[in-house]
Amino acid sequence: MKRKTIVVKTEMMQSPDSWSFREGAWLSAALVLVGIVLEVTGGEGGVPFPSWPMNLVILLLLVVNIVLAGLLLRDNPVVRWLGGIPLGLCLILSIAALSLVGGVLPQTKGAGPLWAGAMGLDSVFSSWPFALTVFFFLVNLGLSLVWKTVPFKVSNLQFVLFHAGFWIALACGLAGATDLQRVIIPLYEGRSTDRAWTPADKTMIGLPFSLYLKDFEMLEYSPRLALYDQTHERFIPHKAGVTDDMRQGLEVSWENVEVKVERYLENAIFKEGQAEPAPAGTKDALPWAYLSGTYEGKSLLGWVSTGSPFIKPSFIGHGDKLIVLLPGSPKKYRSEITVMLDGTEEGRSAALEVNRPLSVKGWNLYQMGYDEKAGRWSELSLVEGVKDPWLPMVYLGFFMILAGNTLFFWKGIRKK
Repeated sequence: MKRKTIVVKTEMMQSPDSWSFREGAWLSAALVLVGIVLEVTGGEGGVPFPSWPMNLVILLLLVVNIVLAGLLLRDNPVVRWLGGIPLGLCLILSIAALSLVGGVLPQTKGAGPLWAGAMGLDSVFSSWPFALTVFFFLVNLGLSLVWKTVPFKVSNLQFVLFHAGFWIALACGLAGATDLQRVIIPLYEGRSTDRAWTPADKTMIGLPFSLYLKDFEMLEYSPRLALYDQTHERFIPHKAGVTDDMRQGLEVSWENVEVKVERYLENAIFKEGQAEPAPAGTKDALPWAYLSGTYEGKSLLGWVSTGSPFIKPSFIGHGDKLIVLLPGSPKKYRSEITVMLDGTEEGRSAALEVNRPLSVKGWNLYQMGYDEKAGRWSELSLVEGVKDPWLPMVYLGFFMILAGNTLFFWKGIRKK
């Protein structure tokens, strides 16, 4: 009787052939839990991702092992389950949940709750739970690709393009994360440099090129009039709302205060009590406006200006109120630079603007900032340099996904 019971229990145990969504959910949850345990017991260092060339070696070994397992162990029930749809869907849901956590919690060390830091949830995308889940997802996706590719059929081309592109973009994006470099290059007018600051390591590094800043230019929006309350240290909005269109004849009013712009000069120099027009680019030239109006029934007249790092602003004061001219916000700024390679004195000239990068020896250079206190008189230009050697492979993956989607829609159109 005992022997019968043992036989029945053995027959009731599930084999890998019958594994499905339940087992996939259990494995996905186990990967996250094991990852959290590794984070808690191993400190807050996260996954020690290797850099070039070890990341390439590890990625190639992963590809070789997936291909061999897919071809040689195709009939193995465990391998079939590892490359099956149920496990893939469970892993995708797990990755989505971890990504949601990464989008909700601050992803900066020490910025979130202590428990989040201990579990690696303040840097989700470099944590053990995310790494383990993505690793098994790459195995799952890779096995399904091998089975759809060998033997190859034209009918499987859309599947292969889409999923292979997804695999390449995800794997190369993660493997190349440690090779991504972001630096800040400070440029001063009339000077060149081949050094850059790395915010992550807080060190200076050398660049394979040199940049010379010829000129930093900035365009600003029109200045605007404002009433400043010295007692409460605040600006009082005028009745007509914010006005950026500074011009002659403009009328602005506040409570008990009304002014009219009798004269407005965008670039002028103040001499002997009068503002005189000056050519564009003159260092001491400022926006000046001559105002007339009333304050609590008393007339007022005078010049106001925005001021600069070299010249104090001019304003009209009555009691604890000041009528001031606020500088316009930056509209557009650019850096005229010369790129010099291999220590040559002569190089190519280029203009750096926001969202218009310049590519030099594998580096993408972006106009990042300037000396905000100096404004359009800034002699400092901050340039961001980005080097991502794995980016072409990520782009290749995206184009393969696009090709797969195009083929999918084309098939649908032909059938219709």
